[in-house]
Amino acid sequence: MTSPKQSLDLAVIGNGTVGMLVDGQGRYVWGCLPHLAADPTFCELLQPETEGHGVCAVELEGLVSTEQRYLPNSAVLVTVLRAEDGSAVEITDFAPRFHRWDRLYHPVMYIRRIRPLAGGPRVTIRVRPLSDWGGRVPERTSGSHHIRWVLKDTTLRLTTDTRVPYIERELPFVLDRPINMILGPDESLTTSAEAFAREAYDRTLDYWQSWSRSLSIPFEWQDAVIRAAITLKLCQYEGTGAIVAALTTSIPEAPNTGRNWDYRYCWLRDAAFVVRTLNQLGATKSMEDFLGYIYTLASGTEQMQPVYGIHFERALTEQIEPHLAGYRGNGPVRSGNEAHLQKQHDVYGSVVMASTHLFFDQRLTTPGDAGAFEQLERAGDLAYELFDKPDAGLWEFRGRQGVHTYSSVMCWVAADRLAKIAIQLGHRDRAAHWRSRADLMRDRIIHEAYDDERGAFMETWGGSRLDASTLVLPDLGFVSADDERFLGTLDAVEKNLKRGDYLFRYVDADDFGEPNTSFNLCTFWYLDALARVGRTEEARSLFEHILSRRNHLGLMSEDLHPETGELWGNFPQTYSMLGIIQIAMRLSRPWEHAS
Repeated sequence: MTSPKQSLDLAVIGNGTVGMLVDGQGRYVWGCLPHLAADPTFCELLQPETEGHGVCAVELEGLVSTEQRYLPNSAVLVTVLRAEDGSAVEITDFAPRFHRWDRLYHPVMYIRRIRPLAGGPRVTIRVRPLSDWGGRVPERTSGSHHIRWVLKDTTLRLTTDTRVPYIERELPFVLDRPINMILGPDESLTTSAEAFAREAYDRTLDYWQSWSRSLSIPFEWQDAVIRAAITLKLCQYEGTGAIVAALTTSIPEAPNTGRNWDYRYCWLRDAAFVVRTLNQLGATKSMEDFLGYIYTLASGTEQMQPVYGIHFERALTEQIEPHLAGYRGNGPVRSGNEAHLQKQHDVYGSVVMASTHLFFDQRLTTPGDAGAFEQLERAGDLAYELFDKPDAGLWEFRGRQGVHTYSSVMCWVAADRLAKIAIQLGHRDRAAHWRSRADLMRDRIIHEAYDDERGAFMETWGGSRLDASTLVLPDLGFVSADDERFLGTLDAVEKNLKRGDYLFRYVDADDFGEPNTSFNLCTFWYLDALARVGRTEEARSLFEHILSRRNHLGLMSEDLHPETGELWGNFPQTYSMLGIIQIAMRLSRPWEHAS
């Protein structure tokens, strides 16, 4: 089986329980079962040692071209394969997600519908899952209409209405009628595969299109915003409300750097920005679900970690997986993430900021009350205690610590928002308490983090390095965009961290040397800053350019090479997708232009 060249020209299908990356030929190349952070059953993207495995593919004999698209405003993917003899096949992929019996149905399941479009296409279907991080070909059994594989954490069952030996023995055959493949739990269907797949297709398509219609989107760049919003939704684990940073592990930030990390966990910082963005679109349930996840974590007595597992796991032990060579051979492949051991003090501000909507947004079914405020005050107390203490920072440096400006400002955010919440609740004494703390913290941060000689906020208190995260200070309400200190910071960051049209997080060497790819979210932060200081047309032009760097389906990873424009880093990255939404909403012309 010949595999296409590896790239991040990938689609995402999913349903909040599972997520799958599908390449341009309709091949399943990355997907974990039975949940987003489990053992990767389909792992061809990271080159397993058992060549040709970890994939689910429909191969068309004489293939010469492919086409791929999402059905409008949905997570339903359509791939068309065309052969040199004029024959063609259409593959429709999705994971069921719809309301059934007054509940949301989101099973551990993918459905693949294959139909001939032209001629007599000759196809071979290969389903080759792996287990134990690519280290084991699972035991396989079959019946009249199904094949089952015993995996590490679950048993995968394929039910189909084509002849089982065609798939089991990978026999080429002429596709003369539509067929259905249902990959799911080891359970028998109570109806035919065709009837089940057809109903699931209709109802899943209706679910996504109804959800998309409920979004409050900007006038311009609607397609980009809707695709980004759906992608963010696919990164939220329905079981607990956790939001993963990406669906993959170990796609390197840049080639041959070792900057390979497992992002299939919930960073409270990232997730707080995601729910804030989705809430601006009107997707309030995502915020409510995530806040339920937060409150479960915050109910404990321990200091909060920056990152947790989707099932509230605290220990995310990092290790190398030896049976996977890595994306384009760029190892190592890691599972787990050492960041769970780090101190990142911005987490307290992230928790409070995400929770603030509870006390002000009247659309929510369960508004914040005195009990919730009291719980948040515990996070505020820790923020006040730690705002001037060293930590690893939001970029998670492994070899150095400092009092990071972003972390300190987020601690200030905790106190500032608590003061506002207290006023909303009518607690004047608590409002005065938190406002006093916030003012003290702000004065100290400005004194320590602002460099008068360079006229800019630095990465750390008393430090000499610049950091793109200082561009979010107006968005957080710490300074105004017309503050001379921010204007100087923008100028310094622009001159020192910008490479071509893209912005780096920082340019100084870290634990792995000097960075050589830009960080997409930082470029979006830069665009936001340009718009805030009145350079709107410049921001609009650059935004259009950045949108052209998305893949063919409108998705982005974490990083981008400034010279080649190639995407690198874990995929799809929630930071990058939320950046698209935020900038579109900031730069779009108003809806009045439609009339």
